[in-house]
Amino acid sequence: MPGRVNRRGKWLLGSLAVVVAATGGGYAVTDRPGTDPSADGDRRADGLPRRTEPVRRGDLSSGLTVEGTLGYAQERKLNVAGPGLLTWAASAGTTVERDGRLYDVGGRPVRLMYGTTPMYRQLRTGDKGEDVKQLKRNLLALGYGTGLDPEDGTFTAGTATAVKRWQKAHGAAETGEVGKEDIAFASGPQRVQRGDTQVGDEPGPGKPVLTLTGTERMVRFQLDAAKAGAARTGDPVTVTLPGGGTATGRIDSVGSTAGPDGEGNGSGSGSGGGGGGGGKPKVQITVTLDDAARINGPDRSPVSVRLTGETRKGVLSVPVNSLLALAGGGFGVQVVDNGTVREVPVELGMFGQGRVEVKGDALKEGMQVGVPAA
Repeated sequence: MPGRVNRRGKWLLGSLAVVVAATGGGYAVTDRPGTDPSADGDRRADGLPRRTEPVRRGDLSSGLTVEGTLGYAQERKLNVAGPGLLTWAASAGTTVERDGRLYDVGGRPVRLMYGTTPMYRQLRTGDKGEDVKQLKRNLLALGYGTGLDPEDGTFTAGTATAVKRWQKAHGAAETGEVGKEDIAFASGPQRVQRGDTQVGDEPGPGKPVLTLTGTERMVRFQLDAAKAGAARTGDPVTVTLPGGGTATGRIDSVGSTAGPDGEGNGSGSGSGGGGGGGGKPKVQITVTLDDAARINGPDRSPVSVRLTGETRKGVLSVPVNSLLALAGGGFGVQVVDNGTVREVPVELGMFGQGRVEVKGDALKEGMQVGVPAA
């Protein structure tokens, strides 16, 4: 009968009545008791919904926005190489480049050299290995190793001569040998995040003296473990920076395990951000920025990260809170047309931006569907 409302359906969204969970890139909708559309707050005197929203046709994205922090890449601890008092250390915020001083123990500087193999032994004539190659490359780059072969992993007499030139330039004893108390290897220029030992202390071998990072800016954020499927390595993101600018980037890593506040998840430093509270297991995610050199802002500044997710072109969608749990099972919407209301079953597609893709022959762009009163 015209004007009569079928009251069997219940709107699903009312105090979290629709549960939309990212599960490996898909979605699940759980039917839970919701708002009865016959309630006074949702109906006018003539029985029609107080609020309606249009069925729209357009692009729908499953992306989401989370809060994160702007930081620096590759945070790591630098342990002191040997016994003695710490007599000097580079200050927080300092950038140390090749051959620069990191810290002094007993007045003896430990200098930065570039390489991925740690400095784990005394290097002298006759030694062989990747660490010897690294040392040669650094001596060449600094102008002390003319004639050295950087691909030869043998510490030759020529290597010892180059080392002596380097030692002489720094006013050190010209031994022709290099020890752990002389250099530390890192992948490139290092930024001092903080000091872990005070000048005048004796930290002892193997104890942290500095926390270092790379110099390139990056972003960290966290997601609840249930939503981690929304982030995949290589996915593009857009970051809203301090001050309102934006930058593009890509997800570099997604933690392999979940822990409280993203700790211990195998994705680098635990100093992440975003993802909400409540003690839920979280996965930490890191983002590399496409033009990191131009990014400014204090360390650990708050940022917003927009995950692009999947985009579907030209689909019909309705507000999520317009969904009904139909008495016979499945889902539908209430179409309001010429003073009448009818329930129209729909097949659900992708969720995103507060809307849901709907499929059904009875739905057309521009139709008005009922939604719960605000």
